[in-house]
Amino acid sequence: MLTTLSLIGFGEAGAIFGEDLVALGVTVYAYDRLQENPSTRAALYDKARRCGVQLCDSFAQAVALGDWVISAVTADAALAVAQAAAALMKPSQLFIDINSVAPSTKRTAFATMHSYGIGYIDAAVMAPVPPQRLKTPILLGGEAAALVAEQLAELGMNVRRVADEVGVASAIKMCRSIMIKGLEALTTECLSTARQYQAEREVLASLHQSFPHMGWEEALPHYLISRVAEHGRRRSEEMKEVAKTSRDMGVVPNMSLAIVNAQRGLVDAMNDADLDYATLEPFDWLRLIDTLYGRPFT
Repeated sequence: MLTTLSLIGFGEAGAIFGEDLVALGVTVYAYDRLQENPSTRAALYDKARRCGVQLCDSFAQAVALGDWVISAVTADAALAVAQAAAALMKPSQLFIDINSVAPSTKRTAFATMHSYGIGYIDAAVMAPVPPQRLKTPILLGGEAAALVAEQLAELGMNVRRVADEVGVASAIKMCRSIMIKGLEALTTECLSTARQYQAEREVLASLHQSFPHMGWEEALPHYLISRVAEHGRRRSEEMKEVAKTSRDMGVVPNMSLAIVNAQRGLVDAMNDADLDYATLEPFDWLRLIDTLYGRPFT
């Protein structure tokens, strides 16, 4: 059974997994580069205390302490973290890469780990973590994927081995992201435009008529736009990896590249307006759009 675990990256997913695994008796260590920033250090340590997770003084210390090391960082940092960890880990340890990056990126990380004799698991988190927590569906790939899936399932996690080779799990996640992040981006652009013409009610009614089970006249628009407002920067980085996923196979990633701009664009607009997501809760897409475009919220 898993007894010690190190998290590299202590954001939303890392904190939830860490807290729930600590509750199951696993000793969890963590390191996040935000520890080096004086403006974010105190909040990070407070979050770790609440989760029962032990923050390490350095990346090297965190990597050394866990039997398994889970990388949960931003897409642009994923490969560098894996390569740095490989040089510090022992063959008895296991590296689990849950980052949303292209299959080729994970294969490069795997090759580095393999050269040091370190086991590597390609993991793809297939839904937002907050609602389901440890029950969030996760796909696994790699030589030890079956064994890892069995051990994580014993801890109550919702995991499934999909391949013995690295890259398949990530390909599934990346292709899904074209649709999911694309729907978020389309909804943001659609309703931002409709609101300027005071046509949003009719647009949503029409969408509901075409897709009656999705919730267009209820919570869905708020949820989809909130995901962009809260996580657009991270999602835009992921969509760059999605575009790479397509490009690596000779597919022109027209939509993926547009989604990069749409996801990042809303966050940039919020920054220009000095809007922080936390101040928008409880989230209402109308209030956000009216604030950004200078219309009164009614």
